[in-house]
Amino acid sequence: MTFPHAIFKAYDIRGIVDETLTEDITFKIGQAVGSEVIAHGGTSIVIGRDGRLSGPRLATSLSNGLRAAGVNVIDIGLAPSPVVYYSSYSKDIPSCIAITGSHNPPNYNGFKMVVDGVTLSAERIQAIKQRIIDNDFTSGSGSYQEQEVIEDYLQTIIGDIKLDRKMKIVIDSGNGVAGATAPQVFRGIGCDVIDLFSEVDGNFPNHHPDPSQIENLQDLISAVKEHDAELGLAFDGDGDRLGVVTKKGEIVWADRQMILFARDVLERNPGAEIIYDVKCSRNLASEIEAAGGKATMWRTGHSFIKAKLRETGAALAGEMSGHIFIKDRWYGFDDGVYAGARLLEILSKKSETPQQIFDALPDSVNTPELRMEFAEGEHYAFMEKLKEVAEFPNGEVSTIDGLRVDYDEGFGLIRPSNTTPILVIRFEADSESAIEAIQNDFRAAVHKVDANQPTPF
Repeated sequence: MTFPHAIFKAYDIRGIVDETLTEDITFKIGQAVGSEVIAHGGTSIVIGRDGRLSGPRLATSLSNGLRAAGVNVIDIGLAPSPVVYYSSYSKDIPSCIAITGSHNPPNYNGFKMVVDGVTLSAERIQAIKQRIIDNDFTSGSGSYQEQEVIEDYLQTIIGDIKLDRKMKIVIDSGNGVAGATAPQVFRGIGCDVIDLFSEVDGNFPNHHPDPSQIENLQDLISAVKEHDAELGLAFDGDGDRLGVVTKKGEIVWADRQMILFARDVLERNPGAEIIYDVKCSRNLASEIEAAGGKATMWRTGHSFIKAKLRETGAALAGEMSGHIFIKDRWYGFDDGVYAGARLLEILSKKSETPQQIFDALPDSVNTPELRMEFAEGEHYAFMEKLKEVAEFPNGEVSTIDGLRVDYDEGFGLIRPSNTTPILVIRFEADSESAIEAIQNDFRAAVHKVDANQPTPF
């Protein structure tokens, strides 16, 4: 078999099970990560897996590889990625691996890796690949034990969150692994909960667990209206992202949620730095600054954001896709369920209804994430050509992550996804005419690379 270079992505390892991601390569990934743990002075690692059908056998192969490198394995079993991270903090074991395919189709799986407190990304993931190619592994005989952590995690959140009143909500876990924690958390903090698709099922029989896509929120929107709930919360396949819908059926994207989180966090942490990714609204930076915070735009990707959090000591970070990282009263990792609970706490303390609070948030004319699809790897080549030929004389260009062009009236963004072979595109402006003008600029730039390339705008 050809070496599966493509599975070693920018912020995790991810591939198609039994094709690019086999049990054999998983064993070697375990050896390589285990060798990195040893190199950084560690002796143990926590592992856990999402609800994908391939999870148990990949966990076995990974564990065997880690132990062959001489690392002791603590296996917490079926658990959302945030519970894996929580276990690492609560057990004071600074290395962990979440076995997850996140929002990819059911036949995918992968690994989100932390070594000595650092989430592996970019060069560190390429170093894992190079260890495998070079057969550069430590050797030993690590121990193995299974531990139950979810109950401790649940009680920690329930003990932290204090609602000022009972709230009626709908939650939708999309048959992802958040179904193992979300219903208990929200009932535990005093909510009246209607839960959808909480049974963990790696076939995802109802809809795909990706709240960044509008079609995946339709069941939640309907249920919020049907049950006259105050709002709806949705989670992705491994539970580290949050989606929010209002009583009127409107989607509150993460950059607008972040305004509420930022105001709340800055009350206790005046002047704190808050990080947001390149896909977020210009309104977010303005609101962070208006609340007395320092707004920092950064690259998309959970591991890039975590690295920036670690570097800056920021109190909060968020990504448009629904990853919210709260360092105030929490550990700073992305956790959709905890973020949802904190949002309810904020809303419960206000005299207005959640709908009124969301209605009062600044908004703009904007698009959801639009996608241009390519064959595997080709989107990177297209992006590089676009950077070379694109001209935006009327805007301020940032190349932190793809191309983001800020104009007086709005912005446009095109960037390569690091998980699937697509270019992600987003626009925002003060008016329909302004957004059309920005889209025309971007369409012209795309067609300079390939005149026949269809655009989703």
